[in-house]
Amino acid sequence: MHQETPGSGIVVGVDGSEASIAALREARRLADATGQTVEATAFWEYPQVVDGYVAVGIGRFEDAAAEILQQSVEKAFGPALPDNVVTRLVRGHPRQGLIEASRNAGMVVVGRRGHGGFGGLLLGSVSSACVAHAHCPVLVVHAPETEARNKAEVHQEADVH
Repeated sequence: MHQETPGSGIVVGVDGSEASIAALREARRLADATGQTVEATAFWEYPQVVDGYVAVGIGRFEDAAAEILQQSVEKAFGPALPDNVVTRLVRGHPRQGLIEASRNAGMVVVGRRGHGGFGGLLLGSVSSACVAHAHCPVLVVHAPETEARNKAEVHQEADVH
């Protein structure tokens, strides 16, 4: 049984990327150690409409986000959802949604997709916005293959010199 106080849950932004799946796994590891709950959260938005035009099949955006969330959680933890993990689907942009969720969270965990080289030093727009504006601590997790690729690039650069 997990005892939680307000502001003690861990909110994870999920977008289906390997980085967000790594963030889910890391958040669960922290939650297990501290008795907290992980809230795996995916965001979706309708596309911007022009002059009142409404896109055909507009309901598919929410369905697609729900499927990405489900697949991500299964990839991170297997077919059975751990007891201390809940899923949440939110209409809105991830930047604003995660910052708002941080008001009632103990921590926000987001994945970062590295680009290697100089670009790899920069955080993405969602992760950097969370780091700058969240109301609680933020953990930025690198995707495992991103880290391996970045290490390989460093070794290659070292061999050249």
